[in-house]
Amino acid sequence: MKKIAVSIVAGFAFIVGIALVTNSWDKRLESANTIDVTGLTKVDFTSDLIVWRGTFSKKAYALKDAYAGLKKDETIIKSYLIDKGINEKNLIISSVQINQEYDYRFDQNGNNYRVFVGYNLTQEVKIESENVALVETISREVTELIDKGVEFYSYQPEYYYSKLSDLKIEMIASATADARTRAEQIAKNAKAEVGDLVSADLGVFQITGQNSNEEFTWGGVYNTQEKNKTARVTMRLKFGIE
Repeated sequence: MKKIAVSIVAGFAFIVGIALVTNSWDKRLESANTIDVTGLTKVDFTSDLIVWRGTFSKKAYALKDAYAGLKKDETIIKSYLIDKGINEKNLIISSVQINQEYDYRFDQNGNNYRVFVGYNLTQEVKIESENVALVETISREVTELIDKGVEFYSYQPEYYYSKLSDLKIEMIASATADARTRAEQIAKNAKAEVGDLVSADLGVFQITGQNSNEEFTWGGVYNTQEKNKTARVTMRLKFGIE
């Protein structure tokens, strides 16, 4: 009885082994009859949308005094920007952020304690506009507000492209065509023909500054500091070979 059981187990193992070998061989044949290629395309473009931010603040011991001073500065800033040509609908001023400030001191025994010295109120100004040149100029000249008694801090403008979705679709099509051209050239050199598409995978979409040395990342790069940009995309395709 034990001999019969051993024979059955051995026979089953043999059948499984044959199946595994056959499956492995089929995969090799499948792999041998396909070709993997990567297509690439890149496009230079100029941003058509700019976002610029700045902050202003006011300090006073009494909260109402700090708030009154901040509102006065807000009026001056809005008037300044509108006079420079900014459309009021493109101008956003955030709500007030309130921070209590303290000085840290030591008593005669060396113990540390803090003393309230007043309030620091801050607001952010944000401009989003398609008039890139105008906002760029304002971001450089905004220090003129100092002469008006306004403590204003300007951030670096951010540049975007409003037709990015359309551009990406066009680039995917171009990268796909490039990949097929590569596959056809490889097949031609091997005296074969490209068959049906087996699979297609979109690579990483990267946007860098033109002529920059930015490093690509697996998660993708999206440069917002440069007005002139370069977009790159890859497509990984697998074709059957006939």
